[in-house]
Amino acid sequence: MNEARERLHTVSNVHERRLPVTCEQAAAIIQSLSSRNDLLWPSEQWPAMQLDDGLEVGSSGGHGAIRYAVSESVPGQRIEFTFLPMREVGTFIGRHFYEVVAATDGVVLRHVLDVKTSLRTWMLWMLVIAPLHDALIEDAFDKAERNLGLENPRPAKWSLRVRILRKLESRRLRSKSNVAS
Repeated sequence: MNEARERLHTVSNVHERRLPVTCEQAAAIIQSLSSRNDLLWPSEQWPAMQLDDGLEVGSSGGHGAIRYAVSESVPGQRIEFTFLPMREVGTFIGRHFYEVVAATDGVVLRHVLDVKTSLRTWMLWMLVIAPLHDALIEDAFDKAERNLGLENPRPAKWSLRVRILRKLESRRLRSKSNVAS
């Protein structure tokens, strides 16, 4: 195998939102993740996050084609997921997590993705996954703000690229379900 193809490529992606709330209020947002009353994940617009045993370590699931398992859970402070093998997406070796960090004027709600990928998956990340991921996380932060009763003067807006990618994915899924029927 070609050495360039064997080398793994780093993907690091961080989103933060400052919220003028207490740690306890923000903790409730994170603790609701993947529950029936999820106050963070924007399942109204994106594939729902589903975990087979809630936020318990070892619980597995994901959203859409993205698969992961809970690898660390500090209730109300941090929930970390380790990526599982994904046939459609390719090599994602690493983790992503949500955390609440105390700040002088409230808290910082943070999402971090830190993975190694194959060259093919890195290119897929750069061209397709990253814009969708970024839009999803910003929608999640907007949802958290709404559920905390905060006004957001600049809610996230999907770029033309994200709208096109979502339309293409919707067509692909419809086509796939028609073939299965």
